[in-house]
Amino acid sequence: MISIGIGEIQKNTSILSKISEVIEIVDKRQNKKIAVVYPVKQSSVIDILAGKYKNRVCKIDDIDKAKEDLMIVAMKAKYDIS
Repeated sequence: MISIGIGEIQKNTSILSKISEVIEIVDKRQNKKIAVVYPVKQSSVIDILAGKYKNRVCKIDDIDKAKEDLMIVAMKAKYDIS
């Protein structure tokens, strides 16, 4: 467990986004433990899906490209462009 002061988090907030182990946030003036922060386990939405849709979803690496492709398909359907 890593012990970090409030000032250190204020100076460098990226600490919280890159944690890999438990962090204890401490008020160093009063020597009080304020919070304990646990790292988040990243899980795929595909794994969370249940039922008949679980096998129908394909994994997408580039979300911006996928959004652009879907927008083009929607515009073609809306304006009858083939």
